[in-house]
Amino acid sequence: MQSVFDGHNDTLLRLWQAGDHQGRRFLDGEGDSHIDLPRARAGGLAGGFFAIYVPNDDVLLPDRDDGSIADEAPIGPVDGTRARRITLEMAAILLRMCKARPDVVRLCRSASDIVRAETEAAIAAIMHIEGAEAIGPDLGELEVLYAAGLRSIGPVWSRPNIFGTGVSFRFPGDAEEGPGLTDAGKSLIHACNSMGILVDLSHMNAAGFRDIASLSDKPLVATHSNAHSLSNSSRNLMDWQLDAIADSKGVVGLNFAVPFLRDDGRQTADTALTVMVRHLDHLIGRLGEDGVALGSDFDGALVPAEIGDVAGLPALVGAMRQAGYGDELVDRICRRNWHDVLERTIG
Repeated sequence: MQSVFDGHNDTLLRLWQAGDHQGRRFLDGEGDSHIDLPRARAGGLAGGFFAIYVPNDDVLLPDRDDGSIADEAPIGPVDGTRARRITLEMAAILLRMCKARPDVVRLCRSASDIVRAETEAAIAAIMHIEGAEAIGPDLGELEVLYAAGLRSIGPVWSRPNIFGTGVSFRFPGDAEEGPGLTDAGKSLIHACNSMGILVDLSHMNAAGFRDIASLSDKPLVATHSNAHSLSNSSRNLMDWQLDAIADSKGVVGLNFAVPFLRDDGRQTADTALTVMVRHLDHLIGRLGEDGVALGSDFDGALVPAEIGDVAGLPALVGAMRQAGYGDELVDRICRRNWHDVLERTIG
């Protein structure tokens, strides 16, 4: 079975929402989610980015059959005190799972940790923050979280914070809205480069994207984004953004969320895997074979019914093979490209 390293999941949020602060639902395979340990094994999931996302009081990620979080109205900021509490609670869930079952899930702080975990058949977990509201302008919290294992961060989710402005959810739409990075945001990027923390551009607006491209000395990465030219969503990347990522020898992870895949933006699981392959084709054309990966958004989005959950990953692998992708390219997209860019960012 083809191993998969996935660029984004919201499993920690699901566990936190369920009040499962020990991660038993993940470890034991109980509960309604896209990912748990038994299904991860069945689908070939070898590891991935486990996101910490602080929901707004009035905007929670929906059950995966209930529709989209997308809303044309702007989503407001979240309180920093609340964000710090929830961020630490979700980080603790991941740490507790890894402590309870190091044989099956490992917190990885380096590329060599990922290789070791996969060699020993444990799921390799990268701690990721999606929206840096838990971090203050002096970046003290960043240092603490790094010590706890943080190795990837999206400075913004789709809302403003002290570092910059996130792109809203609109269809049709693009990311050309709002100002770029603040001075605190520029300091955050420099600190992440220095410390070895991957910077995720997936929810960044265009001005912020340009700022990061000009400031960062690391590969540009969008962990879970698609091609705007195929799906005219404000969340997707325009060709000039893909070209900038290619120039930096960065990576884009294909997002499985159906409204970011479809050319009509509809929220329906009746979305063919050939639609996903078309995005992969476009991304490969812009980024090259070493610049494209997977970023499922499992547990945070509605995905095609033919995949369903993490156990359905082989269906996507099969669609790639049916489209003529060879073994080398399939392995690059599914696993190796994440390994390579993490080695060049987190060390």
